[in-house]
Amino acid sequence: MKTITRKTRETSVAIGLAIGDGATVVQTGVLFLDHMLATLTRYAGLNGSIEAEADLKHHLIEDVGIVYGSAVASLASPGAARFAERTIPMDDALVQVVVDLGGRPYYSGDLPSDLYDHWMRSFTDNARCTLHIRVLRGRDRHHIVEAAFKALGLALRSALREDTGGPLSMKGVPILKDGSC
Repeated sequence: MKTITRKTRETSVAIGLAIGDGATVVQTGVLFLDHMLATLTRYAGLNGSIEAEADLKHHLIEDVGIVYGSAVASLASPGAARFAERTIPMDDALVQVVVDLGGRPYYSGDLPSDLYDHWMRSFTDNARCTLHIRVLRGRDRHHIVEAAFKALGLALRSALREDTGGPLSMKGVPILKDGSC
């Protein structure tokens, strides 16, 4: 397990992730963030160690998203399945997550929490992935955010796993004389 760290004047973050069985230890000092990270890591089938502290909650959440994204990027092998989609119901909430670990950062989502929407954007930029989150229904903010983290975890579990068909990209594939790849 490779540990990625980030130290600034405002934060200190250390995250180690490895494909595994979901065992994780999380300590950020923000109980809801700890719950979301433990849930995400477990659903993604990753083993992890996440430790962070910061001067402000906003800085903590942003920098943990940055480092978690970098850690996921380090796990994505060229033979990974790359694409995945999951939809999760949680009581009143129904949330769909679609991910592409293809190296192009793009985030589209609208979680009912600016902090956790910002976590997703920070994660996406540093995981170098495309992430779409659709809140299909829900009223309870906690349920919506938690369903998004669970769906992201399950999507990452699928996208990070090796696909025996080889890399799913046409980049670098020669074009034949007849115009086909």
